[in-house]
Amino acid sequence: MTTQHPDAPAPTAPAHPPVRRLPLWDRRFTLYFTARAVSQLGDAMMPVAAALAVGALYGVTGVGLVLGAWTGTFVLLVLVGGVLADRFGARRMMVGADLVRVATQGVLAVAFFAGSPPFWLLLSMAAVAGAAVAMFLPGVNGMVPLVARDPHRANATLKVADALAHLLGPACAGLLIALTDAGTVYALDAATFLVSAGCLALLRLAPAAPDSPPRTGSSLRRDLRRGWREFRARTWMWAVILIWVVHGVLVFGPLVPLASALVGARLGPDAYGLAVSFLGVGTVLGGLVALRIRPARPLAAGAAAMVLYTALPLSVALDAGLPLLLTAHATAGAALAFWSVMWATSVQTHTPPEVLNRVSAYELAGSVSGISAGQILAGPATGLTTPHHFLLLSAATCVAASAALLAVPAIRTLRRAV
Repeated sequence: MTTQHPDAPAPTAPAHPPVRRLPLWDRRFTLYFTARAVSQLGDAMMPVAAALAVGALYGVTGVGLVLGAWTGTFVLLVLVGGVLADRFGARRMMVGADLVRVATQGVLAVAFFAGSPPFWLLLSMAAVAGAAVAMFLPGVNGMVPLVARDPHRANATLKVADALAHLLGPACAGLLIALTDAGTVYALDAATFLVSAGCLALLRLAPAAPDSPPRTGSSLRRDLRRGWREFRARTWMWAVILIWVVHGVLVFGPLVPLASALVGARLGPDAYGLAVSFLGVGTVLGGLVALRIRPARPLAAGAAAMVLYTALPLSVALDAGLPLLLTAHATAGAALAFWSVMWATSVQTHTPPEVLNRVSAYELAGSVSGISAGQILAGPATGLTTPHHFLLLSAATCVAASAALLAVPAIRTLRRAV
């Protein structure tokens, strides 16, 4: 393992050698890909289901609080999830988290089939599901280098699968709610987590991988401190997260509650589901572009691409017609997908494997905390200003955040590791 400081400039010579394409689709990656793709399809239906089903019962504030309960619990527990993933193995934690989510989504499915779920049940199940995701997500980054010999291609391929899920999932959710009941969407989501748990349970990693027996002679506090030191030592990482917190509060967090209310009221719920599906169309394109392009400075390229995300909140704020609204969602999806691949690969290839899950937990906690705050504040914010004016602020934040990312030398100059 190299002892070079992660923020130290890379040597100018020799240049990166030509990338050799390694085989990707072996048994391990196929199982992991299937687990992620199937569960992502169910997850892609959830924002639309929550916005339409919960919104119909409890309004924009209800949607924001339910989403906020999910993300808030996630933020509180994700650091513990990172430690446990390093200690007991990411795969074990991910299987257990999937099974918990089978239960939470199953309970909500039964509740919606039976009538109108009480608000306390929606909040409590969202909180338990958020806790499960806090145990699941820290291991996602750490698993990719274990199941794929080419992390960049693996991340791009997984992003395309995520994009296809977001293409099909929201439209399916809107259609199923219109034709049947929200309970159907929640039942399908529970089934996807069951499939994911089965695929991950069949996955066999190398004996030396972090899925081996738990470590001894360590403590939760010591593990958290080690993860914090590794996170803090990478200026490019914590600087991105600081910017992403602001982005989450002013853009990602309030976007679903506000956009679903505005677009749904003006063009109908089916139009909102279609718009989110076009976000998936763009994500497919962004993932495919990331498969072909390996920038020498990945975070700089990703930050430049993220300027295009401005189109999404701006189109909603300006009451754009359906064709322009769909184009804006597709453009934003492509930008976010490209950034996501650049970011995930940078984290995976510039972090020691033995602390990758803990470091991932810190970056997840920081970025999602902003989203949680934005979701919770979405309803109260509409009492201070109109949703249209707030989304104009979101659009300005997108431009400012991209400029801030490019202004930080450690982000702008970080070079590709593989």
